[in-house]
Amino acid sequence: MYLEILTPDQKVFSGDITSVQVPGTSGRFEVLTNHAAIISTLEKGDVTIRLAKEEKVFKIDGGVVEVLHDKVIVLAEAIL
Repeated sequence: MYLEILTPDQKVFSGDITSVQVPGTSGRFEVLTNHAAIISTLEKGDVTIRLAKEEKVFKIDGGVVEVLHDKVIVLAEAIL
C-alpha cells in the first residue's frame, strides 16, 4: 500500500507502508492493504505509520484522508 502525507506547503512522507492509523473525527481507525474506498475528516492527533521494520509517528492538526485502490492520501492542516 502507498501513502502520501501532504500539508499546504510540503510533502511530509511518501512511500510503501504496511498500515496506517489516523485520528478520524468519529474515532481512530486503521487502514490495511485492500481497504475499502473511504474519505474521512481527521482531528488533531497522531498518524502512526507501520513500515516493514519500523514505525513512524506524525502529529497533525486535523485534515482529510482518502483511501482508494491501495493508495492513502492524508491532507493535513499542519504537522505539529
